[in-house]
Amino acid sequence: MADPVRLGAADAGELLTLQRAAFLTEARAHRDFDLPPLRETLDELRAVLSDPDVVTWGVREPGRLVASVRIRFRGEVGEVGRLVVAPDRQGAGLGSALMKAAEDRLPPEVRVLRLFTGELSEGPLRLYARLGYVETGRTPEAHYRLVHLAKQFR
Repeated sequence: MADPVRLGAADAGELLTLQRAAFLTEARAHRDFDLPPLRETLDELRAVLSDPDVVTWGVREPGRLVASVRIRFRGEVGEVGRLVVAPDRQGAGLGSALMKAAEDRLPPEVRVLRLFTGELSEGPLRLYARLGYVETGRTPEAHYRLVHLAKQFR
């Protein structure tokens, strides 16, 4: 995997395209095409990418963005969101490598990373378990549940 690069507002269009393509798999699995990553607008994404409390990492292969993850920092807590991998590159280890790279770049005050995913997201749930994230609870969402996970650091 190429070294992750920090993404900014100028990358919003390409990232939005990647995000929508990647989250279609999750939408199908959960029979819910109203997922927030599919509804997010270009302006909303630009705002997130410009937020000083959010870091967004991306992986580029020749000619395109193939993976990304964002982390919102709130003191000792990092909230992981929108881990996405291009559909044709899923299963190649990009998600794992990107998460590990993001974890290696955490600010020193961060003690825990939290995230959630749908209960029918088999691939992501396996990935997070392999990376050491543990389930902390479940909350209802439409006709499925969100699985909340966390990983302690330092």
